[in-house]
Amino acid sequence: MKEEITLPIVYDQDSSITKEEVLELYQDMLLGRSFEDMCAQMYYRGKMFGFVHLYNGQEAVSTGVIKALNIDDYACSTYRDHVHALSKGVPAREVMAELFGKETGCSKGRGGSMHIFSAKYNFLGGFAFIGEGIPVATGAAFQSIYSKQVLQSTKPIKVTACFFGDGTSNNGQFFECLNMAVLWKLPLIFIVENNQWAIGMAHHRSASNPEIHKKAEVFGLPGIEVDGMDVLAVRKVTLEAVTRARLGEGPTLIEALTYRFRGHSLADPDELRSRDEKEAWIARDPIKRLEKYIHLHSIASNEELMSITNKVKDTIDDSIQFAISSPEPEIKDLHKYLFTDTKN
Repeated sequence: MKEEITLPIVYDQDSSITKEEVLELYQDMLLGRSFEDMCAQMYYRGKMFGFVHLYNGQEAVSTGVIKALNIDDYACSTYRDHVHALSKGVPAREVMAELFGKETGCSKGRGGSMHIFSAKYNFLGGFAFIGEGIPVATGAAFQSIYSKQVLQSTKPIKVTACFFGDGTSNNGQFFECLNMAVLWKLPLIFIVENNQWAIGMAHHRSASNPEIHKKAEVFGLPGIEVDGMDVLAVRKVTLEAVTRARLGEGPTLIEALTYRFRGHSLADPDELRSRDEKEAWIARDPIKRLEKYIHLHSIASNEELMSITNKVKDTIDDSIQFAISSPEPEIKDLHKYLFTDTKN
């Protein structure tokens, strides 16, 4: 018997979004999916090492949230961080080179899959342990409000988007930082990517109250549940949270109900989840869903979508060639980047 997914499928046209914005969302999600598919190929060919956690199926969350931010806002990720980095603007070739452990990677080949970082794009990094990124994101949001209130910056308040999974919402850092964010009215958006599984533990078996967004009530911030397979819905609630944060009204907790189409990592045989459950969620593929929206409202032609597909393919091909041809870090630089160079 197939699992029932009760989230509504809404295809009403959103008059507040332009054609260019819709196609940007489509291209970003397609880039994320294509990048992760290529990562799987390269991993099984022995080009990547260690644990690699893919994001397939969750693209609407990354795209819907990050594309609602300004370029100088911050994003903080988890060990499933490749697509967050791409959405934030980190070039695909730099992310791929990092996964290959090359000197040209965005973390100079020192971070690998779980520690993507880019100061240039205000991407605060991926974190291998669950909950690690939440205090970091809280700190980033604190410096934003400090710059505004104490240093009297005339620039708009920078917002921080903090991503984490459903399993993390049972950890202490989550509750502590919710409390701090409300106390100081930090410009912080907590995004729970509830993909229903914390590694091999089903979410409903690990939480006394599986509705994570309701935990916000205790601390006095808005808690919103959104269909994480609908990029337009995610974008809408994020824009509202961003506006609230920039006005100095404090944080928002968004629970995006989503699903990962692959196992926990590429080393996971994915035998714990039922076939019916996976098929039910795959039927809600966020990319195909946006395609249907585009066709239904005559936003773009098949030729325009094919042009985007070809552009993404070229980007992925370029990233692979760049990663393969890039140099390995040298042994003499083993301790480089560990400490600040005080000679300068």
